[in-house]
Amino acid sequence: MKIKDLYTPGRTVFSLEVFPPNKNFPIETVYDAIEGLAAINPAYISVTYGAGGNRANRSTCEIASHIKKKYGIEAMAHLTCINSTRDDVDFMLDDFAANGIENILALRGDNKPDEEPKNDFPHASDLTAYIASKGNFDIAGACYPETHVDAESAEEDIKNLKIKVDAGASHLVSQLFFDNSCYYDFEKRARAAGIDVPIAAGIMPVTNKKQIERMVTLCGASLPSKFVKMMQKYENDPEALRSAGIAYAIDQIVDLISNDVQGIHLYAMNNPAVASRIYNGIKDLL
Repeated sequence: MKIKDLYTPGRTVFSLEVFPPNKNFPIETVYDAIEGLAAINPAYISVTYGAGGNRANRSTCEIASHIKKKYGIEAMAHLTCINSTRDDVDFMLDDFAANGIENILALRGDNKPDEEPKNDFPHASDLTAYIASKGNFDIAGACYPETHVDAESAEEDIKNLKIKVDAGASHLVSQLFFDNSCYYDFEKRARAAGIDVPIAAGIMPVTNKKQIERMVTLCGASLPSKFVKMMQKYENDPEALRSAGIAYAIDQIVDLISNDVQGIHLYAMNNPAVASRIYNGIKDLL
């Protein structure tokens, strides 16, 4: 099933994200987490691009196929392009198609300090257009409520997002954010620019202070005073921080659903216990 078809008027699509284990662990180590996450019965589960980012690592495809075949839950495979050649992308698309994966999140990906970027697909929009020309895939794109770190301005970022949508992205998933007003402002600007595809708001619960600080550094998310006070108060009490972070995420999601957001994409961090607590707090609103 194409994920774009899950978006219907009056419904908020609830989805999760998982990531493959690193190269030091077998792929089976993620399956227990998926078992718990599947019990939530999300509309779909996305799988980040496998460690190594090359055709030799098929973990993204294997995990996505496992989710779809064992649990009957739609899966969306991430695919990055900055370190991929056209042949690499062709290989991955063929692998996805052969394993029944028809939903792809097309991403540029991160630069690797020890590897020169490939030049076949400089931008995610280039990858999006190529996938759209190659097969019967539903393509999602990423968006950034607080502007992509490499964009010269918020206006340029929205312009580039419109190019991505015009290239074939049928729906969007946002980067994490902790201030809902940033998301609402972004959504308003996107709609004014003619971007009319569904957008899912990306929510990451705080469960580990160092982890969140690292993610914020990478994506540039701002921290509202309410969030900062919460981290400062509970930073030395892991259990209390986990509970406060879950409550904060639930509060964000309730507000978003009340304002008719089209999707909630929970960055579950392979933690079914946290994801379940959040889902149980908002399931009656979906």
